[in-house]
Amino acid sequence: MIHFEILVEDSSGQRAIEHIFPRLLDGASTFRTHAYKGIGRLPPDLVPGTDASKRILLDRLPKILSGYGQAFRSDPPEYKQYVVVICDLDKRDQATFEAELEAVVRQCNPSPPTLICLSVEEGEAWLLGDKEAVRAAYPNSDAGKLAAYEYDSICDTWERLADIVEEGGAARVKAGGFVEAGKRKHQWAENIAPLIDPPRNQSPSFNRFVAKIASTLAAEDELD
Repeated sequence: MIHFEILVEDSSGQRAIEHIFPRLLDGASTFRTHAYKGIGRLPPDLVPGTDASKRILLDRLPKILSGYGQAFRSDPPEYKQYVVVICDLDKRDQATFEAELEAVVRQCNPSPPTLICLSVEEGEAWLLGDKEAVRAAYPNSDAGKLAAYEYDSICDTWERLADIVEEGGAARVKAGGFVEAGKRKHQWAENIAPLIDPPRNQSPSFNRFVAKIASTLAAEDELD
């Protein structure tokens, strides 16, 4: 049996994953998601200094992964657990950021089996990766803007999705402030993610995420 502990940087990403992830699993595998209140940044020297109650993902990541490493030690041989860290690349260099996250995993003793999965540029890129799902969820969306979207492009992705599906676009959403933007992101995840067909999705970073889960499941099957 395989279990995945999935760390996501916000609640909208959590809702999207909760809709999508079951379709990536076999019948025997399980998962649980944990949403944080933003991505933050990795602490200097990988020593967490942020109040745990603030629940900022990267600030807490060294301590979180160390805790999982200790907890997984007591698992029976037939029960394998993995941590899945899902966060936005934003404007970071991908190779550098992945190396930094992998360094956090290595410094744990013991290190938990961990899959690093980055959405490029933002989590909404995984929703936009399936344009048919976007059209089905939002029949009145801007067809021209949706067709023009380039998968995983660095383009202020959530604003691009807002321009496609929202009346008044990103400008109107931003006028409502941070709370309104968060509300809309949550709605997009709720409306689009259930309609996503993973094999149809054209987001390269989404496909890398799917491939990592598939290869992990396949590798464990070979060991059984």
